[in-house]
Amino acid sequence: MADIYMDNASGTRLSEDVFEAMKPYFLEDYGNPSSIHKYGLAAKEAIEDARAKVAALIGADPGEIYFTSCGSESNNLAVKGAAWAGRKKGKHIVLSSIEHHSVMHAAKAMTRLGWEMTVVAVDGNGFIDQDALISAIREDTTLVSVLHASNEIGTIQPLKEIAARVKAKGVPFHSDAIQTVGVIPVDVNDLGVDILSLAANSFYGPKGVAALYIRKGTRVFSLIDGGIQERGRRAGTENVPAIVGLGKAAELALPAIESRMAHLTPLREKLMSGLVSVIPKLYVNGDQEKRLPGNVHASIEAIEGESMLFSLGAKGIMAASGSSCADKALKSSHVLAAIGVEPALANASLLFTLGMDNTDADVDTVLEMLPPIVERLRNMSPLWNG
Repeated sequence: MADIYMDNASGTRLSEDVFEAMKPYFLEDYGNPSSIHKYGLAAKEAIEDARAKVAALIGADPGEIYFTSCGSESNNLAVKGAAWAGRKKGKHIVLSSIEHHSVMHAAKAMTRLGWEMTVVAVDGNGFIDQDALISAIREDTTLVSVLHASNEIGTIQPLKEIAARVKAKGVPFHSDAIQTVGVIPVDVNDLGVDILSLAANSFYGPKGVAALYIRKGTRVFSLIDGGIQERGRRAGTENVPAIVGLGKAAELALPAIESRMAHLTPLREKLMSGLVSVIPKLYVNGDQEKRLPGNVHASIEAIEGESMLFSLGAKGIMAASGSSCADKALKSSHVLAAIGVEPALANASLLFTLGMDNTDADVDTVLEMLPPIVERLRNMSPLWNG
């Protein structure tokens, strides 16, 4: 039986076209972009071409795009950099209770340096309480951060509406859009965000490269000192092949987003409704409609999630239990806790994230394979009474 990969939220398969675009910058145009000879100039030109392609994907100006090593670095630069840049105004950060760890932990790190952090609750579907968010903003608030869509439960926030209300308060607004850029349409000017994070491996680009959009006029303090790369905002020799890969992935994604959504959404609906119909006491988490096109997150009563993952893996089905940054910690998801899922049920969760390689046959296989696994594990569970 062929393997079935349904863990695309943690990383998509590299596009062959992206791989081909990257190859020359390993073996031929391998110069340092800071060098002024022809190899260096070729590398520099490739970076600026990639910058323009990433900007086009999100409706930005190329001068507003800054390359980083990963989504976590982008989020750290956004949160810590904006907080530090605004320290003369105050030391207060506002964020949602379902932010990715790289946002949540970055804000917590700032509290150890004297900042205050206000965490705003979400409802049972994962939507932030907008009135509470606006009420949390104070005179000394220097950043508000609300993710565009949850990498776990898939709920897509009404970001344009949220951004407008935050901006009316005169506070910089950041969004972690790592799960949405290249997946659904994202336009920074339409959304009204000041800072936005994205990563290549969410849309068939390489791992180890990402970007941060910073609207012109928005102040963000540099976290890495050294050279003048990235116009002084992020020092260090650029990872040219990876940046080229990000640019190519962005170029491919821009005209393909609608067709990708059209492929993924029916598969999501089939898997989501199928799981509910074949497994009793299974609960889908997140909003049923306003969710990422490939996201299916479910909790299954009276079973331990890791046991399900191992059993699925033995049959060649690769899924997750939640955030890839939390799985190995074996901790209950803070996202599920935030939407009111009880700890025992939260630990009995599966996350399927579909990609362009997935088919109807893949979904059929999961719907065939998972129910016997659930039945076997429930028969072994003291929590299950039938």
